[in-house]
Amino acid sequence: MKKLFLLLTITLISSANTIAQQAFDKKLILKQMQTANGYFMDKWPDTGKTIITNKERPSNIWTRGVYYEGLMALHEIYPKETYYNYAYAWAEFHKWGFNSGNTTRNADNYCAAQTYIDLYNLEPDAKKLKNTKATMNMLLNTPQLDDWSWIDAIQMGMPVFAKMGVLEKDNRYFEKMYEMYMYSRNKHGDRGLFNTKDGLWWRDADFDPPYQEPNGQDCYWSRGNGWVIAALAKVLTIIPKDAPHRDQYVTDLKTMAAALVPIQRVDGFWNASLHDPNNYGGKEASGTALFVYGIAYGINNGILKKEIYLPVIQKAWKALTEESLHENGFLGYLQSTGKEPKDGQPLSYDKIPDFEDYGLGCFLLAGTEIYKMK
Repeated sequence: MKKLFLLLTITLISSANTIAQQAFDKKLILKQMQTANGYFMDKWPDTGKTIITNKERPSNIWTRGVYYEGLMALHEIYPKETYYNYAYAWAEFHKWGFNSGNTTRNADNYCAAQTYIDLYNLEPDAKKLKNTKATMNMLLNTPQLDDWSWIDAIQMGMPVFAKMGVLEKDNRYFEKMYEMYMYSRNKHGDRGLFNTKDGLWWRDADFDPPYQEPNGQDCYWSRGNGWVIAALAKVLTIIPKDAPHRDQYVTDLKTMAAALVPIQRVDGFWNASLHDPNNYGGKEASGTALFVYGIAYGINNGILKKEIYLPVIQKAWKALTEESLHENGFLGYLQSTGKEPKDGQPLSYDKIPDFEDYGLGCFLLAGTEIYKMK
């Protein structure tokens, strides 16, 4: 009987390993990311060129900042000189600074610092962090905690505090980051933006109950929740194992991941409206990619059980690469900028969103985290 049990155990482990190996072909994942990134770099050879949609904007706004987050993640697993040069040229053009200058409290504006710090770490030079340090010191040494009043800001801002805390070996950055995060979590709006009961976040105070979706459920926007789980994963990647408040971020990531599993679509995507599939339902790639990134990080670091969550990201990555990614690298089913499910709708395989950069950044973050799987 013991021999039979041992044989069965070995068979199950072997089967699980075979499934994992079959699920993710690292060479293919790298090729898919290179294809998607190549499409964008070819389309935007001038890193300083302004972005023109409904108006003209500089290329260091949050949308481009998120793209460069993804590019630096790709560079980490595949350190190609052209990727480094592309990011460096962008930072140099903007003089390592922010839209709205060094007094900005808007996390969208200092999102670019995530890449500035990464570039500094590869080749330290004081000029690279002059503006970042000025802005972050201002945030650190002023009492306000309520700057992140919309959940997108958590992803734009938290990792900058985390990176600066590590760089400066200064726990004050970790403490300020935690206080600002918890203010968003527990105090913004009527009761905080995180509904621990549902394990999901309202995008901002405008979506607090009694605001409802047509089916009577709370409104949980896919990409907004994607920003939060991605921020938690990224911060946990950055901060030391003994950093203060780490357990809070782990707990919240686990709560969100558990809430996402039962609402994943059969095709692997998540709807733009997470709790009302009939209100702007359909494939949406940016939220899906961010969920893949956050969940894959959880699996890779022993936070989430592989047997439960691996099939979730297998299905989602398959959807992203087979139904969103074009042969030329264009990504379809990407919701345009906005703050709720209805924005930028309807989506389709061929529709070009108002900005193509942040969706690619999300895709690259997801792909690189899957690539790291053992």
